[in-house]
Amino acid sequence: LAPADLPKEGGRYDLPIAIALLAASEQLTANKLDEYELVGELALTGALRGVPGAISSATEAIKSGRKIIVAKDNEDEVGLINGEGCLIADHLQAVCAFLEGKHALERPKPTDAVSRALQHDLSDVIGQEQGKRGLEITAAGGHNLLLIGPPGTGKTMLASRINGLLPDLSNEEALESAAILSLVNAESVQKQWRQRPFRSPHHSASLTAMVGGGAIPGPGEISLAHNGVLFLDELPEFERRTLDALREPIESGQIHLSRTRAKITYPARFQLVAAMNPSPTGHYQGNHNRCTPEQTLRYLNRLSGPFLDRFDLSLEIPLPPPGILSKTVVPGESSATVKQRVMAARERQFKRQNKLNAWLDSPEIRQFCKLESEDAMWLEG
Repeated sequence: LAPADLPKEGGRYDLPIAIALLAASEQLTANKLDEYELVGELALTGALRGVPGAISSATEAIKSGRKIIVAKDNEDEVGLINGEGCLIADHLQAVCAFLEGKHALERPKPTDAVSRALQHDLSDVIGQEQGKRGLEITAAGGHNLLLIGPPGTGKTMLASRINGLLPDLSNEEALESAAILSLVNAESVQKQWRQRPFRSPHHSASLTAMVGGGAIPGPGEISLAHNGVLFLDELPEFERRTLDALREPIESGQIHLSRTRAKITYPARFQLVAAMNPSPTGHYQGNHNRCTPEQTLRYLNRLSGPFLDRFDLSLEIPLPPPGILSKTVVPGESSATVKQRVMAARERQFKRQNKLNAWLDSPEIRQFCKLESEDAMWLEG
C-alpha cells in the first residue's frame, strides 16, 4: 500500500491485495505480475465487481506501457477506449489461472457510443435573432456568455441549445470527460461518450457541490462540465461565495481541492453560460417593475465585479413583439446549419493560433487581435 501518504479508499484494492497475498504465500506462481495493473472489488464468493474510475485507470495503465485487468462489470466502460492492454475477468480464480498461464482472459468488446437525437434545436426559437447570433459567437470562440432579460424572453431556451452548436468531443477530450464522470456515475459514461457535457445545477447548489469536496475530494459540477458547458440559470440566486469560487477555475481551467486527508487537482475548463433577470421582479424600470432603485441595486450587487468580469459577452434578451408567437413564421436556421459555421470558425482559430479565442492570453491577444486605428480609438473612447 505504499506510498503510505497517498489516501486510499473503496474496494478497488481488493483484487491486487488478494493476488499479492497469494503470491507472497507461494499459493500463486505469477512471474509476470509486475506487467499488470489489477483493479476490482471482491465479493465474499471471490466474484469480481466493478469499481468507479475504471476508464481512467485503464487509460493511465496503457499510457505507462502496462496491461490492466478489470472486472467484467466495467467492460462497457473500458471498451470505449479500444485498448489492447485491457483484460476482463469475473472471478478471482480466473485471474489466478491467467497469471499462472493456465487460462486466457478476454479483451473487452469495443463499445459503441449511444447515439442520442438532438432534443433542442435552434430553429425552435422564434425571433431573438441577436440572441441567436450571440450564441453562435459564444460557441465558435469558446466564450463565457451572460444573458439578461425579463421572464419569458427565451433566455433558458437559448442557453439549452448551445450544445447543439458545439462539435463533438475529440478522442482525448472524451477520455478526459469520461474519466471524471466515471468517478460519480459510471453508468452514464457510455451514454455520454463524445458528447459535450452540459451541466445545469440548481441555484441552491452548495459550494462543495459546485467545485467538489469531501474527505477524499470528489469532482464538482465545474469538473463534470469539463470540455462542455456549465449553465447557471437565475444567476443572482446562487450564493455569492459559490460564484466567486468559480473565478480562479474559469481563468486556469482547473480546480485545486485541499482537504485534511488529500490534495487533488481536477480539470475544469468549461464554458460558462448564465441567465438572469434585470431586477427582483424580473423587469426593467417601468410599469411592470415594482422595485425601488435601491432594491434593484441590492439585487445586482449579489454579483461581484471580478466575477462579472469573467463573462466575455453580455447580451440583452428583450421581450418579443406582441403577437409574434401566434403568427405563422418561417423557421430559422437549424442547429446543424449553425454548427457547420461554428466548426469552420474553430478550425480557423486552431490553424491560426492553435487554441480558441477565449483561451488567448494577453501577449497572444496583442499578436493575433490587431485592431485598426479607428477601431482602437472607438474602444478607448
